[in-house]
Amino acid sequence: MDRPDTAFVIQPSASYGLTLSIRLPQQPGSFARVAAVIGGAGAILGAIDLVSVEHGEVIRDVTVACADAAHGEAVVAAVRTLDGVAVESVMDRTFKLHQGGKIEVTPKVAVKSRDDLSMAYTPGVARVCSAIHQDPERAWELTTKGNMVAVVTDGTAVLGLGDIGPQAALPVMEGKAMLFKEFAYVDAFPLCLATKDVDEIVAFVKAAAPGFGGINLEDIAAPRCFEIERRLSAELDIPVFHDDQHGTAIVVLAALLNALRVVGKRADQIKVVVVGAGAAGVASAEIILAHGVRELLVCDVDGVLYPDRPGLDPHRIALAARTNPHGARGTANELLAGADVLVGVSGPGAVSVAAVRTMAPDAIVFAMANPVPEIQPEEVRDAAAIMATGRSDYPNQINNVLAFPGVFRGALDARASTVNEAMKLAAAQAIAGVIADDELHAEYIIPSVFNRQVAEAVAAAVAEAAADSGVARASREAVESRRAERN
Repeated sequence: MDRPDTAFVIQPSASYGLTLSIRLPQQPGSFARVAAVIGGAGAILGAIDLVSVEHGEVIRDVTVACADAAHGEAVVAAVRTLDGVAVESVMDRTFKLHQGGKIEVTPKVAVKSRDDLSMAYTPGVARVCSAIHQDPERAWELTTKGNMVAVVTDGTAVLGLGDIGPQAALPVMEGKAMLFKEFAYVDAFPLCLATKDVDEIVAFVKAAAPGFGGINLEDIAAPRCFEIERRLSAELDIPVFHDDQHGTAIVVLAALLNALRVVGKRADQIKVVVVGAGAAGVASAEIILAHGVRELLVCDVDGVLYPDRPGLDPHRIALAARTNPHGARGTANELLAGADVLVGVSGPGAVSVAAVRTMAPDAIVFAMANPVPEIQPEEVRDAAAIMATGRSDYPNQINNVLAFPGVFRGALDARASTVNEAMKLAAAQAIAGVIADDELHAEYIIPSVFNRQVAEAVAAAVAEAAADSGVARASREAVESRRAERN
């Protein structure tokens, strides 16, 4: 008999971290009472700092990790019930980190004299402008263009929040720009657009494109994101990359490559079920097909895709024509029977525990909905040989940051005109290859997001694939020179 599904409890996280300034008596056992209440409320106690001692009292700053905002309020309320203890203030650590924004523009050259000013700005800058006017290609070497990416959104599909608008999307775009710089030395700038009109978005990005070496589309809802990317890719001569699609797909394939190595299965002999037919699901299906998987089924809330299914948009009709080779019908739960791989890019509860237990031996389960996965790992631990999620508190985190910094670094180094399938496949293989054979195991199929080898390996592979596929405008020697300068 299948055991019943159990409720998922979100674990405390630094993303809901609080710092409480607490005044309490300077006597033995005072803080022990505070710690006991915090632990009893289900929070995790972090740093404890002594701020001051005066008149028989101490003030301590106490950091706690909570599960969500309501949990944080409950923890603070519990501490306030203690006799002789006063909560002087409460600081939300995440809001504090975002105060004033997370990025800034800083000059690369000093301007400390008239000579400096005359070269960096007028009159000397006019000579540089004239040189670019005579030869526009020189903009790649004489401006930030060669290392600058636009992070473009309309705010319609932000995280799990949905359509919250361009201004509310800005913190995510700042975060993206920060990660570009941190992991791949790429400068990036957020462009949050107050329009949902496809024509207007395409026109704006085309108009802004001369200042950028690449365009990263972000958090744009499907199906408009497909059309926007298609048109911009066709009309611009710089890489256009929708990270929610292709970043996810690249990391999914990297994880799949290594998972198959662990369980000893071949791509052309497995059955894969993708649950979720949004931007990430469609792109993941595409790259899995490109890798050589033959039996691939894609499901949405209405069941599996097939060519004559009513209500499909053109993108899903095209995908349906190249998947589901045996013409299966049914829901994701029904189609998981005998499947080797589940790729979940949907939401919590999209598949059942019972269905996962019908999968083939040595099943591979990627449950990437965040923060609550499609299936809770603890519930299927004995049914899945390999489990991966989108969360950082479980092994095998499938995270886009493993892909997009290195993809753009390689594309910019090569001065690529696009990001094609060969470059995406090369990126996935590079990520997988960071893990050596003697390190690979069921709980380590994907590198850590903090592994500094990843972005450089991806960049090298992407630049090489760009050259091999004929979309690079820089020579291999120039690419190597840029890499040597960074190192």
